[in-house]
Amino acid sequence: MTRKLAITPRAAQQVRRAAAASGAEGMALRVAAKREADGSVLLGIGFDDERAQDDLIETAGVTLLVSQHSRDLLEDMVLDFVEPDFVVVPAPPGEDGA
Repeated sequence: MTRKLAITPRAAQQVRRAAAASGAEGMALRVAAKREADGSVLLGIGFDDERAQDDLIETAGVTLLVSQHSRDLLEDMVLDFVEPDFVVVPAPPGEDGA
C-alpha cells in the first residue's frame, strides 16, 4: 500500500513560519519532485494555489499540494526540515503518513 506525502512537525512549523514571513498565510505549499538524468531527485517547494489533478494533503496543520507529475516520486516519503533546507526522506515502516 502506498502512502501520500507526509510532513514532520518540524517541517510543518517551518512552513507556518515561512508563510507568516512572506504573507502567504492560508496558502498551500506545493511540493514538486523531478528525476534528474543522474537518478537524483530535484525537490522544489513554494506557496501556490490548487490546480486540477493536484493531490491536496492536509496534515500537521498545513496543506500540501502534489501534482500528478510528482506523485510517484513523493509516495511513501516524508517532508522534513533540516537547517537550512527542506528534504524528503522515506517514510519509516509502519507509519500511517497523511
